[in-house]
Amino acid sequence: DNRPPVPCLHPVSQSAASRLSLLYYQAVKMMRSLLAAAAVLLCASEQANAFVPGISSAGLRVQSAASAGSAVVQQKIGTAPCSSSPLVVGSDGLVRVSGASFPTSKTALFMGWGPDPEWSPATISSADVACPSGTCVSVTVTVSPDLVEEYKIPGQYVQVRQPGSEDSPLFLAIASPPGPEAGNVIEFLIKRTDNNPWITDAAAGSGVEVSQVMGGGFPMEENLEGFKFDFPTQNVLLFANGSGIAPIRSAIESGQLGVGGGRTARLYYGVATPDDMPYAERFAEWEAAGVEVVPVISRPEKVAGGWSGRTGYVQNALEEDGVPIPRNSGALLCGVKGMCEAVKDIMAKAGTFEGRVLTNF
Repeated sequence: DNRPPVPCLHPVSQSAASRLSLLYYQAVKMMRSLLAAAAVLLCASEQANAFVPGISSAGLRVQSAASAGSAVVQQKIGTAPCSSSPLVVGSDGLVRVSGASFPTSKTALFMGWGPDPEWSPATISSADVACPSGTCVSVTVTVSPDLVEEYKIPGQYVQVRQPGSEDSPLFLAIASPPGPEAGNVIEFLIKRTDNNPWITDAAAGSGVEVSQVMGGGFPMEENLEGFKFDFPTQNVLLFANGSGIAPIRSAIESGQLGVGGGRTARLYYGVATPDDMPYAERFAEWEAAGVEVVPVISRPEKVAGGWSGRTGYVQNALEEDGVPIPRNSGALLCGVKGMCEAVKDIMAKAGTFEGRVLTNF
């Protein structure tokens, strides 16, 4: 007991003093824990900066060690960039830093996406405009047979960088479906920005470096099939906006959605205008495969000649349509945070099992 001794006082005063002493002790203990946590975040921020320049401690997230992603807190942490703050897992399973500890079974510090990349050379085969507005580019890359073999589940991703570059790599979900049909070529859908002309404007034959395949993708087999949640999923709802359609396309064209035989699928796809919509030429093929496509336009006033289809955002369209048989419905989502959170909320309130609303990150 590290509490300071309490002097002998009048019984009433002594009781009050004991309470004050206990409060003081608890406050000091809490302050030590807070300072230790701040040290962890500071070291984590420095390590993350080495990976993604500009990231701040506010960008770090704490979540269950059972979640998908790259846990910095593992069986052994080693020493963080702050040499004064070693992070080590003790024999009791607790992670300690400067006197603070927390159970690895419950808490883990996550930085970045996935394990450290293992780079291999690759060649850009093509970089073509993917929609009339030119806001997105379809990039195909010839990679090693080993990398193609690693790609098993729609929603998995790789990191891509310029050869030998120390700049932050791009994290790109693979848009083409897994399987041997495409040979050693994988495809990405990339939104143009001021920082990525090196890949969106690249000439055929340009070299890049690509990491191993990362992430678990959309865990469809585990969560949509079987009896883990009631009966197998009857209705699959797909949600995407902008370039978030890339891994959704992979899921549709992979055949892993299991559409048919009593299972239906509907895609809500949101963009600003029809000219900003990649893969529109594939919609008829997707519908023929059993996936109803619902384009949603957020800027109909910008459409020459008007727009007679759905307007607003994909979450608005879901609210209007409702969730069919919520207990036997599932979803795949990829897009901006606001859309994903709104869709999750709507489906949860409707009664869909949380474990059947899937993301790929």
